[in-house]
This record gives sequence, structure tokens and C-alpha cells, in this order.
Amino acid sequence: MEGSLVYVMGPSGAGKDSVLGHARTLLSPGAPVVFAHRYITRPADTGGENHVALTREEFATRRAYGLFAYHWNAHGNDYGVGREIHDWRAAGLTVVVSGSRDHFLRTGGLDSQARPVLITAPVERLRQRLEGRGRESAIEAAERLERADAYELDDPRLVTIVNDGTLDQAAGAFVRLLARPEWPDAALRRA
Repeated sequence: MEGSLVYVMGPSGAGKDSVLGHARTLLSPGAPVVFAHRYITRPADTGGENHVALTREEFATRRAYGLFAYHWNAHGNDYGVGREIHDWRAAGLTVVVSGSRDHFLRTGGLDSQARPVLITAPVERLRQRLEGRGRESAIEAAERLERADAYELDDPRLVTIVNDGTLDQAAGAFVRLLARPEWPDAALRRA
């Protein structure tokens, strides 16, 4: 049986990388869940997620040879998720990817079986986190905040995790979602 694709997205500063990183530590050993890394045209030492840093030329070559399951551009960088996720799903693993809201709106998250998760936070919390991480200039941080509400995600499969409490709370909610054999019904869409 093919494994699920859990497509995580949300505005900059929502804490997606922190939630996913902590969720990995909360999963039971041997859980059939893998977290895909992203290929990004951003230096590896910029903080945040554990990504594979590529030059623009390296990224273009991989894209030209079809090595990405999907890719997009945002904030002046190219992002990609490798085709290896297809093999992982074929092996029966649940695959967690960090994606883009824009890409999700255009594609539905790669396929109709994707399980979308929106990790978000109130705008003031987003502002504090963007300022605290120091990866963006003040202008870039302001542009990211403008995009926070730029996407209307109206998908019946969508589950929202509001990351405005402790990291344990948000990561715990995410791990509980992963443990469900079926995606939550409409009554449980807000974790």
C-alpha cells in the first residue's frame, strides 16, 4: 500500500521548521514516517531547516533532468523536493514535506491523496519570530508578513495547527495527526 504524503505549509515565521524538527524527536522509534529535506538555492549556514544547499546552476541542472518531484520559487530562492519521495511512498512510508502555499494552490500538493497541514500563528507572533531569526532584512521580513494572509486555503482536507503556544503543543498535535490511520474528518480540522 502506498504511503501518505503529508504536505506542510504556512507563512514565514509560523515555526514550521521548529515544529517538524521537534515532531521528529517525538515519534516512536521505527515509526514508518520520513521527513523529506528540501533542495534550496540558499547557503546551508543560514539557519532554519536542514536543507541541501545548491547553487542556481546546480538547481537548474537537477530540474532539467527531472530530479524533483516538484519545485517552486519564493523569496528569491528556488526550492525543490526530490523524486526520492516517490520511492519512499511506494515502500509504504508516510512522507512529510515542507511545501509552499502557492504551490499547493496550483497543484493540490502533488496528488489528490496529499494530506495538507497549515502551520500558522498570529501576525504579531510571526513578526517576532522573523525579527528573532535574523535571516531577512527588515524590508524582506515586512514582505514576508504581507504574504502571511495572501493565500486563501479552502481545501476540505486541510488541517490547521496554530503554533502560538509551546513547541511541545504544536509538535505533539502534528505527531497525533501522523498517528491517525485516516485523515481527520471536518470536525477535527483544527489541531
